[in-house]
Amino acid sequence: MTAIEPVELSAPPPFSRDRRVHAWIVVKALSDAGDALWTIALAWTAVQIASPAVAGLIVAAGTVPRAVVLLFGGVLADRANARRVMLLFNVLRVGVLVVVALWVLAAPPTVGVLLLAAVAFGVCDAFYEPSAGTVARQLVRATDLPSYSAVAQTASRLGTMGGAAVGGVLVAHVGLSGSASVNALTFTIVVAFIALWLRPRFALPRAEKESPLRGIARGFAHLKAAPTTRTLVIALSGLNLAVGPAVGIGLALRALDEGWGAPAVGLFEALLGLGAALGAVSVARWRPRREAYAGFWALVVQGGAIAALGFGPLWTVAAAAFVIGATAGYASVLLSSTFAATVDTAYLGRMGSITRLGDDCLMPLAMAAFGALASATALWVPFALYGGAMAALMILPLSNRTFRTLSLRPES
Repeated sequence: MTAIEPVELSAPPPFSRDRRVHAWIVVKALSDAGDALWTIALAWTAVQIASPAVAGLIVAAGTVPRAVVLLFGGVLADRANARRVMLLFNVLRVGVLVVVALWVLAAPPTVGVLLLAAVAFGVCDAFYEPSAGTVARQLVRATDLPSYSAVAQTASRLGTMGGAAVGGVLVAHVGLSGSASVNALTFTIVVAFIALWLRPRFALPRAEKESPLRGIARGFAHLKAAPTTRTLVIALSGLNLAVGPAVGIGLALRALDEGWGAPAVGLFEALLGLGAALGAVSVARWRPRREAYAGFWALVVQGGAIAALGFGPLWTVAAAAFVIGATAGYASVLLSSTFAATVDTAYLGRMGSITRLGDDCLMPLAMAAFGALASATALWVPFALYGGAMAALMILPLSNRTFRTLSLRPES
């Protein structure tokens, strides 16, 4: 395995004039909209035909196989041609959606069909996402990664929000079959774009051919040998474990405890989304010189905002939700671009898989612990503990001299 800087095959235009990359961002956002639409349709259908417990199992069914397969997807991403992997698993996604649509047209949806569809999507995600995570590094220069991430993440969030908004209306009028068909169409567009227009410009080093288990072991060994990458992976793996439970469970508990009602939860979620979109796009306009350092400091602020969710009236909680969204969008752009630019590209797929694995494996425990603390103590306690943990975790990267001085801007 050769750890070398990718060789540029053709000089890309500046990001602001890179039409191919702009088109890919739009296509990816369309796909995200289709995914959100499908998720709404799956959840709505599940609650119509099954008990709440079984419906929850259906919606979460893709998480377990994704966690099991994710590391193997990382090995494949570092060994195979990322474009071909993305093509293959998008075609498989289309196949799953077409089968579901035809099945539901012929007979009423069943728990078994929904479970199989969720599991199949989880497996496809586990192989697709690590390879897709390396595409930015193959399309744009390292110096353009923050701008790319800012625009791509903003478009993705807008696509997800739009898809979710349309999804409820669509499933009510055309059911699961129609929703699956629309999402199949979005994936077909992605397949066509990848096949006809998406051409990587930078060749990444490929991993040695070895058994998948040995490749996984080599990835973990790389963490030991690369302290900067190790710090990034540890920090990025733990980010959502603090904010996820506070937002996913905590906001609903606060609204219930204070008598604010469900509309307040909707307001908080909207402010989170708006803040995240503004935080992400702000990087394109006001990019800091030391990207990683600024990103980790933003997460210190986020830790304080998580703690603030547990106190005060509705307007202060709403303000804290907006700050959490803004810092999440801002930090996500800066840290994801730092990750893509600094990790040895021969290990990029595996390192991305390990960071995602933290969410899949530990998020259920973090959610359960938040709920248990909220039941056993005052409601502000889990908010304070989780927010404090987030801020404390940032001590590790902020004390790292590399991150305090690292800049992705070209040398003067």
